[in-house]
Amino acid sequence: MLDGKRILLIVAGGVAAYKSLILVRRLRERGVSVRSVLTAGGAEFVTPLSLAALTEDKVYRDLFSLTDESEMGHIRLSREADLVVVAPATADLMAKMAAGLADDLASTALLATDKPVLIAPAMNVEMWGHAATQANIALLERRGVLRVGPGAGDLACGETGSGRMAEPEEIVVAIENALAGRASGALGVSASGALAGKRAVVTSGPTWEPIDPVRYIANRSSGKQGHAVAAALARHGAEVTLVTGPTHEPDPANVGMCRIETAREMLDACMAALPADIAVCAAAVADWRVREAAGEKLKKENGGLPALELAENPDILHRLANLENRRPPLVVGFAAETGNVVAYAREKRRRKGCDWILANDVSPGTGTFGGERNTIHLIDEEDRVEHWPTAGKAEVAERLALRIAGRFAAA
Repeated sequence: MLDGKRILLIVAGGVAAYKSLILVRRLRERGVSVRSVLTAGGAEFVTPLSLAALTEDKVYRDLFSLTDESEMGHIRLSREADLVVVAPATADLMAKMAAGLADDLASTALLATDKPVLIAPAMNVEMWGHAATQANIALLERRGVLRVGPGAGDLACGETGSGRMAEPEEIVVAIENALAGRASGALGVSASGALAGKRAVVTSGPTWEPIDPVRYIANRSSGKQGHAVAAALARHGAEVTLVTGPTHEPDPANVGMCRIETAREMLDACMAALPADIAVCAAAVADWRVREAAGEKLKKENGGLPALELAENPDILHRLANLENRRPPLVVGFAAETGNVVAYAREKRRRKGCDWILANDVSPGTGTFGGERNTIHLIDEEDRVEHWPTAGKAEVAERLALRIAGRFAAA
């Protein structure tokens, strides 16, 4: 999707500038030509040599450089790209953009460009929440500037809150959206609505199967991937119902939420969400439950272990894929494996009767469960395998949403 595209990357001053180096690598891996502008503040955190080595191009810094202006003036610099990306975008640089100032190469290039601009803000939580910053953001978005992030979490200043620069993989997704004309304003707002009019049900997270009022059977699923899938489908215009087990993930925007705990509750919620055009079963449903959960906390008696009789939970993916009348036209499952990943996933797709399976390795060393990245192998209805590169879960979700949109467009 990005192969052959040209990006002008402006790196402003901030600790998050180190992420810009990772962003360059991710873009170069996808065949993108990256040319960079490094502000004086940015040079306090990353070196021109680092950027030059990763972009394999010259780094531009000085507005009044006789050599640079004769070889590549700021007008050409800003217009020979398909997209201008500012990462990190500081409060200072966004204020200059809003006011139309042009006192250095970065701000001058931004004022002179006729190409779309995508910003990835990064700053202290109080700076981000300040009325001046929020007014500048609102003004820039009204002018058509695109934005990805910031996220919330631990900040370099030691505080916690909003202001954390988006991860490189998230920025890659935003760049794809911008270049495809799908994004407007903050990341995630779909302009094309490729899935408009489609209904989707997505499952996410673990299930908790009670042993007694205190204990339960569960797994290590965080819900990050399922929530990201729901968000991506909604961005592309689908009406999404997210059926989720217990997680710490925030609710995705523009998504209907249904919170459950057990596998049987998840199945009931999925059935209630039908009819749907798309079903994506990303939840890690517990395979077994205690046949009869105790009404009171089980006690140790003479050091013995309680006898727990297990029963099999309903197979939600199989149920949805084999409905006679209300089967969604596209049913997608996930296969979490710890070995023979593709072979087991192929067999699972045939056994479950779903259209696609997204296989991933969840062995302890991979960090997939609870982590931010995923490595996907998609097995389609023809038993063909697509090996996707390791990416952030938001990028995986966006890629899946685009794949789904393409499936319906071709139907």
